[in-house]
Amino acid sequence: LGWPVAHSRSPAMQNAALQALGLTGWRYQLLPVPPEAFAETVRALGAAGFRGANVTIPHKEAALALATSATDRATAIGAANTLTFDAASGAVRADNTDAPGFIAALPQPPVAGSTALVLGAGGSARAVVHALLEHRVEVEVWNRTPERAVALARDLGGRAVELARPAALLVNCTAAGLEHPSSAFEGLPVTADDLSTYATVVDLVYRPGGTEFLAAAQQRGCTVVDGLQMLVHQGALSLEAWTGLPAPADIMLAAARRSSLPPTHELRSSPSATRRSPRD
Repeated sequence: LGWPVAHSRSPAMQNAALQALGLTGWRYQLLPVPPEAFAETVRALGAAGFRGANVTIPHKEAALALATSATDRATAIGAANTLTFDAASGAVRADNTDAPGFIAALPQPPVAGSTALVLGAGGSARAVVHALLEHRVEVEVWNRTPERAVALARDLGGRAVELARPAALLVNCTAAGLEHPSSAFEGLPVTADDLSTYATVVDLVYRPGGTEFLAAAQQRGCTVVDGLQMLVHQGALSLEAWTGLPAPADIMLAAARRSSLPPTHELRSSPSATRRSPRD
């Protein structure tokens, strides 16, 4: 559920998982829904045969608000990316799998007392900050609009900053570079050369061939993680909530990668990095 949502790679990976699990009667699809129709649409999905839905921009806060119940995690973050429907009662349960999905995507769990800088203050940033604070990481938050960073820090914790400082972890939760790779650093408080001051760099955007942001980080010796990893892990948790079965994460990852290849790459079956919007 999103507006827009055509960019999403979730159908490819979720349908591959459903097939692998033998759930041939299940199907995962895109539902582009404008904000003014979101509440009405969601309330009708359970009776229409839907078991659940993932939620992306701009609906994550609205999804939490209309749910009849929510996990402590979703409530604390203030946004939901996963809804589960009970057709019999009409109940809608909200969760946020972005937070544990982000932690699972990291090469190793965050170390208590380590430092992190999070760029952005939207729904994905809120999930990332929540997850890091749960692991007792010292988190700083930057946003183009400083007031939003202040509000996030007030709601969740951490410290709003106007300048970037070196840290063990840098997480880009903005859409910089999403539409135009050459604008990967536009408006951000870091330059390509600054990335050498971070041990691990995460970009929630991904694209065929990788993002300029991560390419610059890798060239400077950083450990890099693209948004595809978080997409798969958060989607796997959603799938498990809906089906009660363990999600085949490796199959989901392969399917998401294949779906992201441009046509010329598909014809040659050549490997490629992938692109993912932080909106998903």
